[in-house]
Formats: sequence, structure tokens, C-alpha cells
Amino acid sequence: MNLSRLLTEYNAAKGPVRVGLIGAGKFGSMILAQAKHIKGYHVVCVADLDISKAKASFARVHWAAEAYDAPTLSEAYKTGKTCITDDAQALIEFDGIDCVIEATGQPIAGIRHALAAIEAAAGYGRTDAGPI
Repeated sequence: MNLSRLLTEYNAAKGPVRVGLIGAGKFGSMILAQAKHIKGYHVVCVADLDISKAKASFARVHWAAEAYDAPTLSEAYKTGKTCITDDAQALIEFDGIDCVIEATGQPIAGIRHALAAIEAAAGYGRTDAGPI
């Protein structure tokens, strides 16, 4: 299976995979470091309880400040930028997110976020993630 090829095909057919990332610490930073280099991958939003720490993570992995300055999820979705919030539930419930990555490193929070994401996906009538 060639995930790069599948992502390219998905991007050509439907546009980028729109990602919501919960947690911008060690694990989240690793995702961010790679995400900016993956064509067809749009990190719409990062949710972290400490917004200043999240901004520091973006800077540490060399994102341009204007790439993560979208004031809202809707604006990030429309412009291709990323917004930062402290509200993981808002990220989970946003209809423009295709995939939620839980990267807090906290098992109890991870379970809560996973269940909320599954519930939100069911509410939007989603039953699968498609070809990716």
C-alpha cells in the first residue's frame, strides 16, 4: 500500500485531508514538523490547553507565524491556514475536519477525545474515512 499515492489521489479528487490535532507538546510537535511538508495535508486546527505553548511548538518546528494565525476554524478551513484553540471539543465538532489526531499523551484525555470524535463523525453521517 502506497499512502503517498493514495493521498495524492485523494487530494486530486476531493482536496486536502483536513486534520485537527489535539495536543501540541512532544507528540503534536512531531506531527507538525512533518505536516508542513506533506502535499494534500492541511492542519486546520491545533487544540492545546496552553495556547502560548502551542505557538512555541509551531515556531520550534519552523512554521511561518502567518501559517497558524487564522482566528477561527472556518477561516483556517477557507484559507489553508491553521488556527490554534484551547477548545478541543470545538475542533472535534467542526464539520470541516476529516481526521482528528489525538496527541496529548494523556490516556484519559485521549479516550475522551476519541469517543467525542466518533460521536461527532456519527452525527455527520460519516461511517468511514474513505480511501485514506
